[in-house]
Amino acid sequence: MKTPVRRPRIARRARRGQAMVEYSFINYVLVLGLMVSLTINFGSGEQKVNIIHAFMRAYQVYYDSFYFVLNLPFP
Repeated sequence: MKTPVRRPRIARRARRGQAMVEYSFINYVLVLGLMVSLTINFGSGEQKVNIIHAFMRAYQVYYDSFYFVLNLPFP
C-alpha cells in the first residue's frame, strides 16, 4: 500500500496571496484614478467640483451640524 504524498501548501498559498495583492493594487489605482478625474456639476452647471472636494465639503457640513446641535442653548 502506497502512502499518499503531501504537497506543500506554502507555494500555492504564496501565489494566491500575490495575486490578491496585485488585484487589490490594480483596483486601488483604478478607483483612485476615477475619483481624481471625475468632476461633478452642482446647480446650473456653472461650478464644476472634483469628487474628492465634494466629499470633503459634505463631511464639513455634517461636522458643522453636530457642532451646531451640541452648542444649542436649550438644556
